[in-house]
Amino acid sequence: MRAYQVTGFDTEPAFADIAVPEPGAGEIRLKIAACGLNFADLLMIKGTYQATPEPPFTLGMEVAGTIDALGDGVDGLEIGDRVAVFGGCGGLAEYGVFDAKRAAKLPDGMDLPTAAGFQIAYGTSHVALDHRARLQPGETLLVLGAAGGVGLTAVEIGKLMGATVIACARGADKLEAAKAAGADHLIDAKTQDIRAEVKALGGADVVYDPVGGEQFEAAFRACKPEARLLPIGFASGDVPQIKSNHLLVKNLTVLGVYWGGYLEFRPEVVTESLDQLFAWHEAGTLRPHLSHVLPIDEVAEGLALLRERRSTGKVVITL
Repeated sequence: MRAYQVTGFDTEPAFADIAVPEPGAGEIRLKIAACGLNFADLLMIKGTYQATPEPPFTLGMEVAGTIDALGDGVDGLEIGDRVAVFGGCGGLAEYGVFDAKRAAKLPDGMDLPTAAGFQIAYGTSHVALDHRARLQPGETLLVLGAAGGVGLTAVEIGKLMGATVIACARGADKLEAAKAAGADHLIDAKTQDIRAEVKALGGADVVYDPVGGEQFEAAFRACKPEARLLPIGFASGDVPQIKSNHLLVKNLTVLGVYWGGYLEFRPEVVTESLDQLFAWHEAGTLRPHLSHVLPIDEVAEGLALLRERRSTGKVVITL
C-alpha cells in the first residue's frame, strides 16, 4: 500500500510502498478514508514533538474510515463500522492498524472527512475549557490563534458554554471565520495591541493559547485576577517562559493541556468529552469548518498550509 512516511529527521517526508498491516490482539485495521492534519505533524517531521516515534513512520495523527479486519479480543466493534481514531501516527496511508480502545463510532450524520478532523481540535478545546479551566457562563474567554484548527473550535465551544468570547487572529479573513463561529469581539493581531484591546473589554478570565510567544505575553498582562491560562501549543515557534512571581500578583493559574495524554492515564476524560461533542454535533450546535480537503497527492501542500498559517479551521487529506 501507499504511505506518506518520515524516514529521517533531516529529510523531507515522501511516499513509500509498504505492506498492508495485519491487526494483532486488541487491534483493528481501518480502511482509511480521510486523515486530519495537525501542527504536531510538522513537529514530528523535525523530531521535536513530545510523542515522535523513531523513523521510519507514517505521518497522520487522526483518521476516519471503515473497519475491515479485527484482531483477537476486540469487543464492541464490527467489520464495516465507521469510526474515528486518534492513533498518534499512521494516518496518511491506505490502511492502518490501531488500538481498538481508541476507536470512536461515528454518528450517522457525520461524514468521514469531518470526522477525520474532529477529535483533536474539538477534543482539545472541550477538555481544556471544561475539564481544565472550568469555564463558567458569563466569564470572558480570550482565544489566540482563533481561526486555526483548535482556535476556531475554542471560539465555538466557549460560546456554547456561555462565555463572552474575544477572538484574536491575523487579518480580516481569519477574523471573519472567528466571527462566524460565534466570537463577540475581534482583535487583529497584525494591527492591534492585544493587551490594550483586551483590557479595554474588561480583561480575560480564561486565555486559550495555541500560539505562544509575544501573544501569550500580551494576554498574560490582560488577565483579570484569578484568571486561568491554557497553553495549548506554540505555533509561533516561541515557548514563553512564565515568571512565577508574576502569577502571584493577580493569583493567576497556568493549566497545561495535552489532550492525547489523557488516553494514557485517564481515558474516561476523553471518552466523556467525545460523547458530549458528538451529541452537540448531532444536535446541529457544532459546525466543523474544513478549510481545505485535499487528495493524498497534495499532502505536501496541506502541510505547507499549516506551516505558513494560511488555513482556517482544519486541513483534511482524503485517501
